Amino acid sequence: MKRLSEFVKEKRKETGMTQEEFAERSGVALTVIRKIEQGKTNLNLDKVNLVLRMFGHELVPINSKILNDETSGDLL
Repeated sequence: MKRLSEFVKEKRKETGMTQEEFAERSGVALTVIRKIEQGKTNLNLDKVNLVLRMFGHELVPINSKILNDETSGDLL
């Protein structure tokens, strides 16, 4: 499972955009992009979803027990 910070940074780089360009296109402040890519935990969910929508994704709550049950065979 990929961390949010890794996912956003990889996807942004695939687009060839700088953090500044990406912030402008996604409609969030540059500091939001930097916080996400640095793995900060004090993030605004609405801002994170604005960023993720650029890639056709959205962050939603899930039941961790279900996730653990589904991936238990995949984890070492």
